[in-house]
Amino acid sequence: MAYDLDQFIADCRDMLTRDPGPAGRARVMADLERLLANPDFVEKHCGDDQPAGIKVLYEDPKLGFQVLSHVMGKARVSQPHDHGKSWAIYGQAKKYTDMTEWRREDDGRDPAHAKVTPVKKYRLNPGQAGIYQDGAIHSIDYPDNARFIRVTGTDLDKIDRIRIDPKTGEVAVMRMTVS
Repeated sequence: MAYDLDQFIADCRDMLTRDPGPAGRARVMADLERLLANPDFVEKHCGDDQPAGIKVLYEDPKLGFQVLSHVMGKARVSQPHDHGKSWAIYGQAKKYTDMTEWRREDDGRDPAHAKVTPVKKYRLNPGQAGIYQDGAIHSIDYPDNARFIRVTGTDLDKIDRIRIDPKTGEVAVMRMTVS
């Protein structure tokens, strides 16, 4: 029997309960790659018949982690950004995503400006995943019709995050939403 979304969610819940830190998240990343090897899962949630957009596939009521499908219609290059006090795991389903990890070079005392330098660039191809721990700065670049699954430690729309213009150093806070 193929590894499916229900088993992945159960494994995430188990692992993140036992070890919510980097080692537990690394196991979630490995399990996400295992899930992406299931062509039925990929077609159901990231197939060509799926509408463009981001869909929450699961949100854990106790631990808060989310599993989301990203069906991206148009190509996009993001500015360097973080996920605030959360983490994120990206798992490529279709096409590819070029990832860049950035290092902050300044002391962080000026909340409106930052100096960042790219330190690592790589491509996530179908079936591959990458993890970005709390506060890690990264950017993504994907073509038209790219599709990926993202697992986050919490609903990122409910926490403050930052994005940085690498040319000007301007920092923009992506404010949490109030519900």
